Amino acid sequence: MTRDLRKYARNTNIRLFAGFFLLLFIVGDGLIYLIYGREGAILGLICLVAGLAPLVLIALLLFALEWIVKRANDQ
Repeated sequence: MTRDLRKYARNTNIRLFAGFFLLLFIVGDGLIYLIYGREGAILGLICLVAGLAPLVLIALLLFALEWIVKRANDQ
């Protein structure tokens, strides 16, 4: 029985990032809502999305590069 440790590590990283984003948006923005109200929560959500946009763009670029390299190695 063989184990694919790279796949396991990739799945673990994806779950960790998903949990981080859920905590950031739900707990973080929820606390902002409780303390500052609806308007503050909306502004907090806008700031969270704007702050995470560069990270998401970099991640998408890296995934695209990985996909291109895998396709090039298959030929």
